[in-house]
Amino acid sequence: MVDLSALRVAVLATDGFEESELTEPVKALTEAGAQVTVVSLKPGKIQGVRHDTKSAKIEVDRTIDEVDAAQFDAVQLPGGALNADTLRVVPEVQSFLQAMQEAGKPMAAICHAPWLLISAGLVRGRTLTSYHTIRDDIRNAGGNWVNQEMVEDDNWVTSRQPSDLPAFNRAMLDLFARCAAGVHH
Repeated sequence: MVDLSALRVAVLATDGFEESELTEPVKALTEAGAQVTVVSLKPGKIQGVRHDTKSAKIEVDRTIDEVDAAQFDAVQLPGGALNADTLRVVPEVQSFLQAMQEAGKPMAAICHAPWLLISAGLVRGRTLTSYHTIRDDIRNAGGNWVNQEMVEDDNWVTSRQPSDLPAFNRAMLDLFARCAAGVHH
């Protein structure tokens, strides 16, 4: 069992997040002892979806303007096209992710979430995967897109879709644990 009891993880999400891509990683992280903070654009609750049908609402812990990358050790980015499309253009989200990357902190992104990494200017020269519909966006941004359930590249773990969650969660916990121990690749 991975022990992440010293780890502080930011989960960036807003309305339209893919429900399982937030709840399952959060469950895995919480069970490993991590302190998880759901960070969004506004306080209150955010609306999840199962593909294109509304599902559970999730409580927001902090808003993006209340947090700083220095307060977290890692970040998890759930997918959902609307969620990712909304977050990717928010300057505070971009600068948060840029600061996490500059510090070499681990990031786990699934489905449409790599859009946030593209908009933050972080994918050039990186190898990653995503939901198949944004393959061209990643390639156009200078990234190397591969079609597999989980891709690890330095401090990133990426996956394609909800069916990849078991592999994504295992790799995320492993990456976060290595970083928590101060071991970079």
